[in-house]
Amino acid sequence: MALKTSLNSRPLEIRWHGRGGQGAITAAKIIAQAAYLKGYKGVTAAPSFGAERRGAPVSASTRISHQPVLVVSQVENPDIVVVLDHTLLTYPDVTKDIVKNGWLIVNSPFPPKDLPIKGEFNIATADATRICEDLGIVVAGLVVVNTAILGALVKATKIVDLSTLERVVRERFSRNSVERNITAIIKTYETTRIGK
Repeated sequence: MALKTSLNSRPLEIRWHGRGGQGAITAAKIIAQAAYLKGYKGVTAAPSFGAERRGAPVSASTRISHQPVLVVSQVENPDIVVVLDHTLLTYPDVTKDIVKNGWLIVNSPFPPKDLPIKGEFNIATADATRICEDLGIVVAGLVVVNTAILGALVKATKIVDLSTLERVVRERFSRNSVERNITAIIKTYETTRIGK
């Protein structure tokens, strides 16, 4: 069930929610770069500045368009919301204003039907935390799920493909961590559960 939106009329808007240290801002940049490589002319990725400390809620925005993107404000009516920590779903702002038939992508061990969230949007879940723990993608004791959750985003929305995503990861990550991160993306892609 690919995302249905007209990228000719307005940019595709993605809002990211995570905790400091999980890599939400990096994930926003990776998907923007992958979209650019797929031929989109307008891509932006920006953090939302606030209390930036490890474990504190953070957010970021990505816009993707076939035309240049001139808007730099934070995304208010997202087509897609990506949540790197399912406990953030207790904050009402996380799912606020998702467009009708948009997507909520959540790092969660639970299937979409078991999340305490309802709305006129699609939901995809994947246990990116477990996958990253198994692969040893841990920094300073914190499991970093940002690359893994990209697999769920691609599976649900098809905005880019896995090969383009892999190309970006190979450009951005060190030789020591690149294979583990690509494996995390693929495993998350394969185990993503889709629901309404």
